[in-house]
Amino acid sequence: MEDLRKVMATFATGVTVLTVGGGAPQGMTANAFCSVSLDPPLVLCCVTRTARLHKALSTEGHFAVSILSTEQEEVARHFANRSRPHGWEQFDFVSWIPGPHTGAPLIAEALAWLECEVVERVVAGDHTVFIGRVTDAGTGDRRGALLFHAGVFHGLPGALEAPVRNGRVTGT
Repeated sequence: MEDLRKVMATFATGVTVLTVGGGAPQGMTANAFCSVSLDPPLVLCCVTRTARLHKALSTEGHFAVSILSTEQEEVARHFANRSRPHGWEQFDFVSWIPGPHTGAPLIAEALAWLECEVVERVVAGDHTVFIGRVTDAGTGDRRGALLFHAGVFHGLPGALEAPVRNGRVTGT
């Protein structure tokens, strides 16, 4: 198990905050998130079954994903802190807006966001893989992305605009 933890720490990931609104509001920092399919639009997130968000997600059946920018490390740390307040009170620390489809909190000034309806659950070890159909999505500006690697947060500079020729990005 410790060897697996060390190996997985070498894999750099983006940082997201998963949220659920409704009667059981919760948030959680997560890096176990990825795209599954473009047609239909599906994403997945993996949540440990002991997390507060797991129960809320199982009950509500929807979630939102806010993809964090380099300026949002404190937001990531807040939602990773297991001693943060429960319910809506945990969102007092951050600026957010309700998602137009699910009402789940969307973190203000995130790089991008998605709202999803759960279409499948797969129990896998001590986690559940939640597959969500994307019902709405949006992007913010092109600031840098917050990454997690080797147990440390890192900032990835903003995307560079590169010329596109014949459908391929070329060097600058």
